[in-house]
Amino acid sequence: MRYRSTGRKSGLTSLRGAVLRGLAPDGGLYMPAEIARHSPQELEEFRRLPFTEVCFRVVRPFAAPDVPEEVLWQIVAESINFPVKLVSFSPGLHILELFHGPTLAFKDFGARFMARLMGYFVRGESRPLTVLVATSGDTGSAVAHGFLGVRGIRVVILYPSKRISEAQEKQFTTLGENITALEVAGSFDDCQRLVKQAFTDAELNKRAFLTSANSINIGRLLPQMFYHVAAYRQLPVASVPLIVSVPSGNFGNLTAGLFAKRIGLPVAMFVASTNANDVVPEYLSTGEFHPRPATQTFSNAMDVGNPNNFPRLLDLCRGRLELVRREIWGHAATDAETLQEMKSIHDRFGYIADPHTAVGVLGWEAYKREHSEPAQGLVLATAHPAKFADVVKRAIGTAPPLPDRLAAYLKREKLSLPMTSVYDDFKQFLLAQ
Repeated sequence: MRYRSTGRKSGLTSLRGAVLRGLAPDGGLYMPAEIARHSPQELEEFRRLPFTEVCFRVVRPFAAPDVPEEVLWQIVAESINFPVKLVSFSPGLHILELFHGPTLAFKDFGARFMARLMGYFVRGESRPLTVLVATSGDTGSAVAHGFLGVRGIRVVILYPSKRISEAQEKQFTTLGENITALEVAGSFDDCQRLVKQAFTDAELNKRAFLTSANSINIGRLLPQMFYHVAAYRQLPVASVPLIVSVPSGNFGNLTAGLFAKRIGLPVAMFVASTNANDVVPEYLSTGEFHPRPATQTFSNAMDVGNPNNFPRLLDLCRGRLELVRREIWGHAATDAETLQEMKSIHDRFGYIADPHTAVGVLGWEAYKREHSEPAQGLVLATAHPAKFADVVKRAIGTAPPLPDRLAAYLKREKLSLPMTSVYDDFKQFLLAQ
């Protein structure tokens, strides 16, 4: 498999080149040059095979010939060693729980796979690889745990000060070793800007070996197809169309869903469910894309005002608004609506949803109100509610049970370093390492 840039000005590269470079030289995002479809018979076979085998078969065409099959199998088996659980509220509404990994968030899939893939790619390198990652919440912890102790790789995580939950923060700021956390005086968009600027800084890249672990990196997106396939494996065979509601911030999750659809998964429509940071629903409504500073909300992992993966969404739809609209429908929710939906889900189903999952349910319900034809909904539950205990308590009157592994991190000392949002300060920090 070869990879091309969404900017269309850089040459083709290998998976190794795309993963280790992160961002293409022309500033674009890497995409598979082609995506092979699985036949309906193969997809049906996925229902019967062990999940590890299914994940291996899904990613194998994207990894050859860079990664030998025996190495790829080991990467998949070590990365995806936790369950994906389907909870059915009704025959027409299902929740796919993606938070049963080590850091209780869906990003464990991408981060654990990418860490092992990068570890394989940098074997024999004489200089360390520096992984830069901006986080609005869950990416930081997933990446930190995925890369903790990986030889030849150091990780620098940038996060917006006082804009993520304490549970999220403690999961990646207390580790030490090869993980450094920078607490940035600014928004997530500032963090993302610093990372992007570092990749386009010619002087810095001559002196440092840099790559990204955000969903900028194609190595993060490929394994996120796995749980879309996991849903297909568990959903009852249905004659009605499947609508998948994806809580969305940087839109890597939804992009991976489109990849899964391209390999053959029968998804009729994706719902881009956002909070007040609704630049993509706005684009779908008006045809105009207007990035803007992020607004702080209760569903903080989606507080993104300029989504990284928007160019990939356009690329997959040949840059045409009408084609995007055929595959993606948008909905935005306020904080008040999110709290009310969390309470409603708890009252109706006895289920404790985190704020991001509630936004996803709101997106599905809004879609259903406007589309009367039969359909079944699948909502991706992206994080464990205990990571947002204060918001949950505000919504339903009681805090969710705290998993032991999360409670342990809350007791640890924060080791993060303060950082301004000025690029030169960030650059000097990297050069001094």
